This record gives sequence, structure tokens and C-alpha cells, in this order.
Amino acid sequence: MIEQFTRREFLAVSAGTGIALSGAASAAKAPVSFKTKLHKSLITRKISAKGLTTMKEAGFDGVECGAWNAAPADAEKARATAEKAGMKIHSVLRGWLGMNNPKSVASSVKSLETALKAAAGYGASAVLTVPCRVGGKGLTMPQPWEFDIEFDEKTALVTRVVKGDNTKYKAYIEAQNLATKMSREALKQAAATAEKTKVVIAVENVWNNLWVKPDLAASFVRSVGSPWVQFYFDIGNHVKYAPPEEWIRALGKMIVKCHVKDFKLKSDGRGGKFCNIRDGSVNWPLVRKELDKIGYDGWMTIEGSGGLSMAEKSKRLDLIVAGK
Repeated sequence: MIEQFTRREFLAVSAGTGIALSGAASAAKAPVSFKTKLHKSLITRKISAKGLTTMKEAGFDGVECGAWNAAPADAEKARATAEKAGMKIHSVLRGWLGMNNPKSVASSVKSLETALKAAAGYGASAVLTVPCRVGGKGLTMPQPWEFDIEFDEKTALVTRVVKGDNTKYKAYIEAQNLATKMSREALKQAAATAEKTKVVIAVENVWNNLWVKPDLAASFVRSVGSPWVQFYFDIGNHVKYAPPEEWIRALGKMIVKCHVKDFKLKSDGRGGKFCNIRDGSVNWPLVRKELDKIGYDGWMTIEGSGGLSMAEKSKRLDLIVAGK
């Protein structure tokens, strides 16, 4: 039986539907609500009142400092300068270390300990370090899209890097496993100083041909076995290996800092180049949601994007923080 509506009933139903649709549209336009708070940051080598004030006025909350070998007393002075400007030195950028060579491990640990002490003076909570790099002539490695890695979850030692015959990658597998062993031992040694200074060692992957997949990277950090060794997630560096959201899900609460960088993949998804933030292949709204899911209340430090003014960097980072 077909129901017959009077004109009054039809208008009432239409009005009700209109209200519902209007409400749905308003809800769709409403800002996304997150339980976590993200802080905006830039990288700087020199801490100066003028430079920090300029960044503050542009909308940034703090900086990551590249002067990793500052004497603790000098770092404390820089901290006071930052605090006076209403800014925070939240991290220290140590960078590359040679932890895959027995001869260089001792010097690398010493260097990292220097950075940790400086970080304590700055009032920073972490030191970024890239443990080592493998590569060079005679070392054949898979392309980023070819990786299909099997590894021991306890030791992070690799048994294969691609499906099928791995003979031509034998030297690479051996080099990677040596680097993993040496890096783990070095980080364990440095962890003692990290605990004393209350500064986390944040391991970062920078196209160093190690731990190139999310699960493997997470396994390596866990294998160090110290709460003072965690992960510094560079959002753009990982795009060519796997989408950033996969890295966030795998690493979870091991992520203590984030570099904000973008990477534009080629149309076939193979290779690409770095670009200004929000101009590349990173799905920023999804990244923001995934960071919220793991409870990341932390810093978002822009690295790169040299083609943008400070004001534009701030504006684009605001959109990322807002989940747009």
C-alpha cells in the first residue's frame, strides 16, 4: 500500500530532512578534535635572542639545536636565552655516527655522550642520532619497492631482503647485520649516560640503508632494551619505503620526536624527490590521526622546505597540526 501525504505532512517531513542535512553539513565542516597537542618547531644551529624572537613571532614554540657539542655551561646560557624569548630548545641534532665499525664505536659513543650532556644543559629531552650507514661500491641492494624482509624479531638480524634468491644481496645482508650488532652495542653503552642526563637517544633513519621497513625498525629499537633509546620519526624520509602511517602504527609510542618533511613519489610509486611540506605524497590528515592514536603529545620540527618563507612554513604546519 502506498502512503498518501497531505501537503502539510509533506512540508513537515521536508523541513525535518532539511534540518538533518544541514546538521550533517555543519558536522562535516567542524574542526577535527584531537586528544593530543603538537608543538611547532624549526631547526637552528645558533641560539640567539633575535633569531628566537623572530621564530616566536612567526608562530613557533621551540627549536631543535644543531650545536650538539656545546659545553654544558654554554648550553645552559642558551636555555636561559630561549626561555626569555618564550621558546623551548626541545631537542639536539647530533646526526650521523659510525657505529658499524669496531674502531669507530668508542669515539661514536663518546660523541653521543657529549651531545647528551649538552642536551641536558639546553633543557632538551632528546638527542637525534643516525647510528650508521651501509653502502658503497660492490654492495648490491634492492630498490625501495623490492624489499620483502624477513628478520629475527628479537635481534633484528635479517635473513632475507627480497623474495626468492638473495645470493646477490649476501654482502648487503651481512653488512646490515654487522651494523645492527655494532649499533645496538654502542647504543646500550650510551644509554647509561642518557639515563644520567635524563635525555633520550632518538634513533633516526636517513636513507642509511638500514631498518628500511617499519616492523624491522621497531624491532631494532626494542632489541636495544633501554627506555632511553627510542625513535625519531622523519615523516618524509620513509615515504619511498612505506607510507608514513604504517611507520607510525608499527613504532607507536617509541616515537619521541617527529621531523616534518614531504616527499613526492613518481606516478608509478617508484622513486621521487623531496619537496615543500604539503606539496608531496604524504597524507597529512591521516598522519595527524595516527599520531593522535598513539598518544603523541610532542614536537613537529620542520626540516627542509627551503623554498618557503618562515611565515608560510608556520601556516602550513598549522594546517598539519589541525589535521588538514
